[in-house]
Amino acid sequence: MSDTAAASGGPTTGEDPSVVPPPKPPDDPEAWYAPEVRTQYELHPGVVATIAESDEGFDYRVREPGLSPAGEDALERVADHFADANLARPLTREGASERMAAGFEPKYRRIVDRLTDLPPDARRRVEYFALRDLRCLGALTPLALDDGIDVADTAGERLVVHTDDYAPADTAFPADAEYLERFASERVETHTVDFREFRVPVVVYREHLLANDSFTTKYAVLEPDLLPGDEELIQECKDRIWETNVDGVVEDRAGFVRERARTFLSRRLTARNTRAWFDAAKYRVRTALAEYDLAVPPVNHRFSTDRLSDLVYYVMRDFVGHGKLTVPIRDDLLEDIEANRVGERIKVVPRGREIGHGERAPTNLTFEDEETFANVVTQMAASDGTELNASNPSAKVNLRPEGVPESVTIRAAVALGVISEDGPHISIRKQAPEAMTPVDLLESGSLSTEIVTLLWQAYEHHGVVLFSGPTGTGKTTLMNSHMPFIPYRDRPISIDEGSREVRLPHETGVSLTTRDHESDYKRVTMADLMTECNYLNPDVEVIAEINTPASFRTFAESLNTGHGIIGTTHAEDVEKLVNRVVEQGLPPYLLRELDLVVFPRKVDGDRYVGEVVELLSQSAFEELDSRARCGAIEKDDATVYWNTVARRDTDGNFSIAYDHPQLGDSNEERRLRFFDRLADRTDRPVAKVEAEFHRKHRYVQYLEQEGMDDFEELFAFLADLRNDEAATVERVKREGA
Repeated sequence: MSDTAAASGGPTTGEDPSVVPPPKPPDDPEAWYAPEVRTQYELHPGVVATIAESDEGFDYRVREPGLSPAGEDALERVADHFADANLARPLTREGASERMAAGFEPKYRRIVDRLTDLPPDARRRVEYFALRDLRCLGALTPLALDDGIDVADTAGERLVVHTDDYAPADTAFPADAEYLERFASERVETHTVDFREFRVPVVVYREHLLANDSFTTKYAVLEPDLLPGDEELIQECKDRIWETNVDGVVEDRAGFVRERARTFLSRRLTARNTRAWFDAAKYRVRTALAEYDLAVPPVNHRFSTDRLSDLVYYVMRDFVGHGKLTVPIRDDLLEDIEANRVGERIKVVPRGREIGHGERAPTNLTFEDEETFANVVTQMAASDGTELNASNPSAKVNLRPEGVPESVTIRAAVALGVISEDGPHISIRKQAPEAMTPVDLLESGSLSTEIVTLLWQAYEHHGVVLFSGPTGTGKTTLMNSHMPFIPYRDRPISIDEGSREVRLPHETGVSLTTRDHESDYKRVTMADLMTECNYLNPDVEVIAEINTPASFRTFAESLNTGHGIIGTTHAEDVEKLVNRVVEQGLPPYLLRELDLVVFPRKVDGDRYVGEVVELLSQSAFEELDSRARCGAIEKDDATVYWNTVARRDTDGNFSIAYDHPQLGDSNEERRLRFFDRLADRTDRPVAKVEAEFHRKHRYVQYLEQEGMDDFEELFAFLADLRNDEAATVERVKREGA
């Protein structure tokens, strides 16, 4: 047997050594021609990826089509022709794959055809490299086309990739290669946001790139690209509009700005100077000749009508929008927008998990200078009637941008650089355009049908309910969603700081609001409104925020009035709630007046009710059995006793501290004392309160089954149920038959 046959993996015994063994696939470790190759696959016609084993691990290699000297010359001519073109590149690997699959647009392919006098195969190779370098991600394009790459690492000198089956694999690309952050990005979601007559695309994507950015999920606003000199042109146009003299009152501010901008910019684009006029004429002549195949078509859109529209967008954005915040403010998939300092990316928080992971994400928007940032801050405050200056550098305002539904409440905390180390800052909170219902919360797993039933009873029988938790956990959402449970004949009165966060479907309801700037003679506060509310004969008092010392004191006074109270405050758990009440100067025993305290939580973008507790007297606490999840908190020579009514466990399941005993079964010990309080308030036996709970629970299950997630429809159904329960049930049976 020859050494050659043995080395090649040929026969070793009993076979003819002169016979060459059949070829083996590249991923076969016994392959004699590539012993180190582990896998090989095509990424794009003519583009092959190979993963080979090395001494340090694995190597990721890319083989692309080769170019002849004539092909290299043709590619250079194409690159020179497109040198001044403003061609946008994809942000994600999905975008790169779509771009490479689609190829050049017809007008661009025509240019390549005219500039490449080559055989078809050679021309296709030139077109691949031109598309890769001009419209895609350059040399990293093949990696973006590889769906098998999960993660990339830039910690070393060379780029390292992790594939489905082989990791880590070294590449030949430097760790700081151009478009590095794009090739490993995965598109999460795309949508458009309307602003006036413009539809602005938005892309949410996730980067799979280690050692590059702390944030992986990002939010990108795809505003029109700007050519060199465009920013100066836009600023010149804004200055000209600002200096324009007008007669009378401008009724349509947006139309006024649009027309002035179009007139000014169209003139500047065609006749700014002699060179511009010459270039414009040359562009048009060249375009006309290209129609008859007498010249190569131009690609620079400097004088196209699209460019005029792009520039008008920026003028409109800054004058009748909110600058860099224009699109995020109008995006109904976002809940929070934060601009913390000059030169830092603006951050956004999605509404739930509708886009991304539901947590804070950076955008591609940044305020480059303090003057522009301060102008936006001042403009936002002025839109709500507040003038910011050195003596009044911050404010809480309510925004009502045009194009945003009236049902959307937007609150903003704005401040000039006087009180911020790194310049101005903005924090915006937006409510959902439609009020959520308990059915919406049940579908999202935020609470259970038993918790909804308990809140129904508390709302209907004028109980005292407090929703307590950190900012952004959904306190107001929970409180609002159950408002239809307040009987339609009752008179609920809401109190808030002008944000219109509380939504009452009742004809009998009254909303009291306050704004610090509305009165020059007397500052109207939440405490003032809470005092005023007591004179309006409310059945239920709804307080959006109980946070200031004055509002806590007035809340304590309202507890003694006998009417129902529903409110929100900031405290993460029972102990922190007790501490906060005491810090505000109130006696701890007042907490015993609370029927239910709901503690919502926000974890990894999910909002849900973490715990519902009841505050007890010492005697009621001592009657609890050993299974109760309860406790006692001592504060200022007083003890506050509490018991868990319902909670969410680590598996995401809800449990209620009530064993659902058969009515009349005295052998079963109840741990839920809320029924006793409700029985005392309504002068009924506890058994009837329990029966009411079970009956209402069946209705809640029906609402969930039918998907009754419309706020007004739910309110109407509950009104019918209260007017004539038997007839309403019969109607439901007929409709379901």
